[in-house]
Amino acid sequence: MKLTFPYGTETRSIALPDNRLNGVLVSRLHHYKVNQTQEQLVEEALAAPIGSPPLRVLAQGKKRVVIIASDHTRPVPSKIILPPMLREIRKGSPNANITILIATGCHRSMSRKEMVEKFGEEIAGSENIVVHDCDHSPLTKIGTLPSGGECMINRMAVEADLLAAEGFIEPHFFAGFSGGRKSVLPGIAGRTTVLANHCSEFIAHPASRTGILKGNLIHRDMVWGARKAKLAFIVNVIINEKKEVIHAVAGDFEEAHTAGCDFLSTLCKADARPADIVISTNGGYPLDQNIYQAVKGMTAAEATVKKGGVIIMLAKSNDGHGGQDFYHQLADEPDINKTLQMFLSRGRNETLADQWQTQIFIRILQKAKVIYVSDAPDEMVEAMHMIPAHSLEEALEKAEAIAGSREASITAIPDGVAVMVIESPQSKH
Repeated sequence: MKLTFPYGTETRSIALPDNRLNGVLVSRLHHYKVNQTQEQLVEEALAAPIGSPPLRVLAQGKKRVVIIASDHTRPVPSKIILPPMLREIRKGSPNANITILIATGCHRSMSRKEMVEKFGEEIAGSENIVVHDCDHSPLTKIGTLPSGGECMINRMAVEADLLAAEGFIEPHFFAGFSGGRKSVLPGIAGRTTVLANHCSEFIAHPASRTGILKGNLIHRDMVWGARKAKLAFIVNVIINEKKEVIHAVAGDFEEAHTAGCDFLSTLCKADARPADIVISTNGGYPLDQNIYQAVKGMTAAEATVKKGGVIIMLAKSNDGHGGQDFYHQLADEPDINKTLQMFLSRGRNETLADQWQTQIFIRILQKAKVIYVSDAPDEMVEAMHMIPAHSLEEALEKAEAIAGSREASITAIPDGVAVMVIESPQSKH
């Protein structure tokens, strides 16, 4: 069988023997057909909000309105979502002072070019856009998180008369799902708040996994933060592999988000097919620009690779490792077990930047070897405890050598961030 995997803005293909292929795990949302245009889906969601009055009603009498928007690392089709949101707000309050606040979390800022690509020339050129900076933006303490950390949120959002957010919902490897409450925390939170929420204790919790909200302590913190910040309205979409909107929800940040998560769950769950070798990706651009983000796609493979097996991860990584702290936590200590124990010994308010990503990555490395197909320098990949490769064929040859067999079983996951792999008892051993 010839299989094709997204890689940056391109693809990589390989022919795999049918008798070795245990399964191809894909999300059914890629084949989900809709009759409406992307714009119509968003308009319909705005016209029938869940658990909330319409956005135009909420906007009545409001002078300072903030819309939280996603940043360059998320494939949110903001060009589709923001225009009708802006129209709705201005119908309710024609003279409202609207600010688009870009939720970078702890990511880097956005360039002008990236803003134009994401929001379109008209919005990028005419709307008031502010990029959140977790270290330097003015912040306001709105309380103490259930986790015990200070909840510091961008002051502009806290002081708004109306706070709304756009975003998308996809499986998330420790928050359960993206979207909804995540626009506030980590989206526009201070670094110390994000660190407390992403503490090692919570990351290690069995409920901090893809597709799980119930009992998820990280999610609990996020909901608390969004409610305290008075996030009043969201528009969240679900997209297919072409980054096109196939479903939209709008309204109350909890109720609408839950409805979106329920819809997504019906389409993207896949049972694990335990194998010696698992091939995964980060869904191509924009999520495969660095190694940091690629950990997400690896967690899908983690759920179906056999203990002691091999994960082949494709991620272009043209932006390198994606985080200095993340890189050095791995590259500076040869013993990953020692690093993990150091993380676990830290209290909730002693979290190091990026340690959550490193912690999850170490969990993956403890289960399987990782062969990394990318444009990143070989020495960088090796320093981060992976085996570099530059093609699928080279990677498979190396994986077979590690597995000790040219007949080793294979499971393929063409888009590791779009599918929720339900781990079976066999794949844990």
